[in-house]
Amino acid sequence: MRYNLLMRRLLFLIPILLVGCGLLTSPTPTPVLPTPVPTPELATPTSPAPTAKAATPSLSPISYSFLPVASGFTRPTLLTHAGDARLFVLEQPGVIKIIADNKVLPTPFLDIQSIVNSSANERGLLGLAFHPKFKENKFFFVHYSDLKGDTAIARYKVSSDVNRADPNSGEIILQIAQPASNHNGGHLVFDPDGLLYIGLGDGGGQGDTRGNAQSNASLLGKMLRLNVDAPNPKPEIWAKGLRNPWRYSFDRATGDLYIGDVGQNVWEEIDYVKAPMPKAILNFGWNIMEGNHVYKNAATGDTLLAPIAEYDHGASGGCSVTGGYVYRGKEIPELSGLYFYGDYCTGFVWTLKQTQGKWQNDLFLRTRFRISSFGEDVNGELYLVDHGGAVYKLTKGK
Repeated sequence: MRYNLLMRRLLFLIPILLVGCGLLTSPTPTPVLPTPVPTPELATPTSPAPTAKAATPSLSPISYSFLPVASGFTRPTLLTHAGDARLFVLEQPGVIKIIADNKVLPTPFLDIQSIVNSSANERGLLGLAFHPKFKENKFFFVHYSDLKGDTAIARYKVSSDVNRADPNSGEIILQIAQPASNHNGGHLVFDPDGLLYIGLGDGGGQGDTRGNAQSNASLLGKMLRLNVDAPNPKPEIWAKGLRNPWRYSFDRATGDLYIGDVGQNVWEEIDYVKAPMPKAILNFGWNIMEGNHVYKNAATGDTLLAPIAEYDHGASGGCSVTGGYVYRGKEIPELSGLYFYGDYCTGFVWTLKQTQGKWQNDLFLRTRFRISSFGEDVNGELYLVDHGGAVYKLTKGK
């Protein structure tokens, strides 16, 4: 999220977290670059995006709500699962807690506060992903800001106690220097093929002053892929042209990818890639485009992928998009196939669904939460993380 944006918006005297950036450090492996997609030098997106509506939710008169699951967390940033009934909640200062049987366990799963820098709004413990073979190898991965403020991706292992990680098992597999305290990205997700997707922001600065997002020489402003099981794994630039990818997910039914990318001054966007994931580098347009709109006139040899949805900071009052999930749970079957996402400042939650090749974007709920993330449990039920300290579950009825 954009701290500088909130400083201009006196309505929101709250800390915003999202996206950061940095320059490649010496420990960072040289990125492997697939062949870019050859196209004419056009800065025109492939298709227009529907604008988010600020209207009555389209699924009325049925009522839905987010009911509290647990509270008392310190700046929670993520909720996820490890392939079982437990829920794992990240706290920005550097702690992972477990919710089991509707109770928060008294002992943290992992506490790495001593090596995490959470002094800035967009730094801290930001991402967690369990290895696809977690039940066998007990590995999981975290994305955090180290004491210098740089990005660190580390692998940890669970101890003999399934509810406790071994804090001494940490092994850093990727480090990236960050020139600023914002636009640090922070998410980690494994795709259906077992590759780890690492989202990084453009490095901060108004309009990406360093030009990182469009440069193949920088890992910033990118979506990286990493084969964590390979010896000496090297990051591959899978996509560029991202300003601050804050929460992205693969549809567990189709494998399609949805990305929430935080905008600059006017437009927030949702990007989409249909499965299977292409091997050539994709370009989501920043800083040539902001959403579906030209931000800077510049020639490019890439096809710029247009967002499937966008909303502005004026009519909606929004400021920072939080990507979510396609609902695939069983408890509310009429919502199956809807992609949920929200805005950190307004607390609005929208849904997206593609019908006959067209995307329909509707306001689902108006909440008062500071939506730092959404989450899924093992059954595909949807959760919302309030940065103020609580997590909620989507439920039918009030």
